[in-house]
Amino acid sequence: MCGNNMSAPLPAIVPAARKATAAVIFLHGLGDTGHSWAEALAGIRTPHVKYICPHAPIMPVTLNMNMAMPSWFDIIGLSPDAEEDESGIRRAAENIQALIDQEVKNGIPSHRIVLGGFSQGGALSLYTALTSQQKLAGVVALSCWLPIRSSFPQAAANSSNKDMHVLQCHGEADPLVPLVFGCLTVEKLKSIVNPANVNFKTYPRMPHSSCPQEMMDIKQFIEKQLPPIN
Repeated sequence: MCGNNMSAPLPAIVPAARKATAAVIFLHGLGDTGHSWAEALAGIRTPHVKYICPHAPIMPVTLNMNMAMPSWFDIIGLSPDAEEDESGIRRAAENIQALIDQEVKNGIPSHRIVLGGFSQGGALSLYTALTSQQKLAGVVALSCWLPIRSSFPQAAANSSNKDMHVLQCHGEADPLVPLVFGCLTVEKLKSIVNPANVNFKTYPRMPHSSCPQEMMDIKQFIEKQLPPIN
């Protein structure tokens, strides 16, 4: 890890049940830790996949009256035209890129890594994948948005992930990150990556959280993008 994550605790990890030949790196939402998603992912685990759920550093968040909480970057507002913490987002993406590089050093090639996240973590996973020169197996983007969207498609000019598979999910009853954010994001994504590889699923009555059907959809996506290797 590098940058402002030096003091962050080690990620929560769900080890593979047998030799790990693939990995999922999953980023939690604002104010959470990696433990809750490690627990959720343990419930849909695939034997050859290792799940890594890092913890965001603690920082003051403008949106929450500058209260300090786990946050990947500062959030100033939640409207589509709100000012964004661009340097914080880019710094956070570098930290996640360092995690990907670490797994590659550990022997898991980047094309066997799925990056994912929920809410702020999903936003960061999209931004990281779209600006990364490491080719990834795919992205799971839950209840989120694309940060610094006006910088795309230019920001993805050197990305290795223009053909990557994306599973984007959103609750139709989300009061925090409304469904329109998901709809705007999927349209933007289809102008950056191969639109045939972008799958957008919505869930009736689901608020800003997850549901069993969504978890099954995530499991199927991971199994398809990270099949076992004999």
